[in-house]
Amino acid sequence: MDKFIYAPATPLLRSAISIVRLSGDGVFDALRKCFSPSFKEVTKRTALVGTIKDGDRLIDEVVLLLYKGPNSYDGEDMGEIMCHGSPLIVEEICTLLETLGGRKAAPGEFSARAYYNGKMDLVQAEAVNDLISADTEGAKTLALSSLQGLSSGRVKPLRDEVETMLALMEVGFDYPEYDDIATANLEEIGNKAQKVAEALGSLIKEGREGRLVKDGVKVALIGKPNVGKSSLLNALLHKDKAIVSDIPGTTRDVVEGDLNYKGLSYHFLDTAGLREGEGAIEKIGIEKSLEAAEEADILVLVLDSLNEERPEIDESLRGKEMIEVYNKADLLKEEKEGRLYVSALKQDVEPLLKEISKRLGLGEKAFRTPSLNNARQLSLLSKARGALLEASSLALGGGTADIVSSLLLEGYNNLRELLGEGVTSDLTDEIFSRFCVGK
Repeated sequence: MDKFIYAPATPLLRSAISIVRLSGDGVFDALRKCFSPSFKEVTKRTALVGTIKDGDRLIDEVVLLLYKGPNSYDGEDMGEIMCHGSPLIVEEICTLLETLGGRKAAPGEFSARAYYNGKMDLVQAEAVNDLISADTEGAKTLALSSLQGLSSGRVKPLRDEVETMLALMEVGFDYPEYDDIATANLEEIGNKAQKVAEALGSLIKEGREGRLVKDGVKVALIGKPNVGKSSLLNALLHKDKAIVSDIPGTTRDVVEGDLNYKGLSYHFLDTAGLREGEGAIEKIGIEKSLEAAEEADILVLVLDSLNEERPEIDESLRGKEMIEVYNKADLLKEEKEGRLYVSALKQDVEPLLKEISKRLGLGEKAFRTPSLNNARQLSLLSKARGALLEASSLALGGGTADIVSSLLLEGYNNLRELLGEGVTSDLTDEIFSRFCVGK
């Protein structure tokens, strides 16, 4: 880290205030050369009011915040210049900092330094990006919990438990002449590994629920042409998002829209009508619709209340959670018991939203329980659980100590990787590259 880094911490748009963030060795020396009035040694967090100048040329009147490492966001000496919100001013300040020995920060580099300097573990670092991306109260709550270390705190005792098991195994290896000790240790380890695996199973379940809270729910509307899928999408979103026509095959591509309902973000997909496409373009649309439906968390099969004609469901969609809903209820004289009816024309779609919410089965607990919910975290939890389950089975079933030990070590390393302990720089670089510049 031969140069300090800098970057705008706010979007380059006209606003009341913009912030330029700096970090690293030489930050305070560089600021002394361009900020007035001058300041002496920084020993604690300090706020100053003054001007930024490039030589004799005034750039702006600013507020300057100084943070002395390690008591800063990333553990290093840091500064934040709060200037007027002109993109021109921000650009001039950044250019000046470049001439004073700095370089522009890479995406997520401030958070990366915080991780490398031990200010946060990898789960907390990922929560920073989740918090920035949160668009519902539930997503924000989960991200804040992880940022505060509550999610990591649920993994660390389990990691320590596996570490203890590995130590017990070492006793058997160090004193092979005591067979009774080795046998007793294997039985104890088998029981302990089973309990840790059960705890990991609970974390996985809660993590999958947390993923829905954080990332939202994908809902694909499928059905034959002219059953009112596009009208239903428009009614759900309260806007004319999709083209509505009585001509079959009007929807040639997947039309998407978002809705927040009871604290959860829903991403609706209106797909092309399921039928034998009559043209090359329509066939492409149907193929793309099937691909989108395969990725959905829930399928809504839209049926016409008047003719009740059902489409043939593609093999790739069978087994997915599916809700059958009968549209055009406003044209019916009498509704049949046990069916879910809506009327896109009358904007009567609340019954469908309630049914989707019911099928998800997310209780209030899912919105406030700290969870490990991204793909990387869930994958490592699953791998660790699998290794520990196998270790338990072998330990209790007469397996050899060396294989049990190797499985315990595999699970232990999975949990360490989850927390960012001993991981490669390639992995962390990939994670932090998803962050915005300035964070």
